[in-house]
Amino acid sequence: MFGKKKQPPIRTLVGEGTLIHGELRFNDGLRIIGEVLGDVTALGDGSSILVISEKARVTGKVSGGHVIINGTVNGPIRSTELLELQPRALIVGDVRYESLEMH
Repeated sequence: MFGKKKQPPIRTLVGEGTLIHGELRFNDGLRIIGEVLGDVTALGDGSSILVISEKARVTGKVSGGHVIINGTVNGPIRSTELLELQPRALIVGDVRYESLEMH
């Protein structure tokens, strides 16, 4: 309704206290609360959502459709739809986006 696309479901969670070392690829939706040392990439050409929560840390490239950041990212970010920066977002790296929303 009113031209707004429905968000894909978040099917995967990297929980608090979890450390992933290596590339992380996902479909649909991903929420990170833990730590990822490696690239985080949305698969396919469909819409995706990536949420990097307040306590989360990602060291590597981040790529997705709708990317919401409230944690720490050390590396470049590419958002093909919307990059949403929430109050506690900390980014060290280049950002590319279709549209930007800052809280």
